[in-house]
Amino acid sequence: MKNMNARHRRKIRIRKKIFGTAERPRLVVFRSNQHMYAQLVDDNAGRTLCSASTQVLGKEESGLKANRESAAKVGKAIAAKALEQKIESVVFDRNGYIYHGKVKALADGAREGGLKF
Repeated sequence: MKNMNARHRRKIRIRKKIFGTAERPRLVVFRSNQHMYAQLVDDNAGRTLCSASTQVLGKEESGLKANRESAAKVGKAIAAKALEQKIESVVFDRNGYIYHGKVKALADGAREGGLKF
């Protein structure tokens, strides 16, 4: 329970500074024990522009779990969906997680896919 509270405090501290617009949406990362999720959020309108996850990609490709390789694939998938909507630049929201391991792999995958942070 202590880790959840610490992550929640970090999340609030980060969200005070980060804001997504339609031109430059917020790329939010969420990781559970089994899956990785990413979505682009327009905070002005309060809506999700597009999303990708290992859960959805796992239906197309077998064997995707919450590891660094799968996180990189999610990053590339969210970048491809963003570029379809003509979004090239985003604000990265690590959601209170440490920028290391799976979160970093997702960010690197999104950069390889063509997004600018």
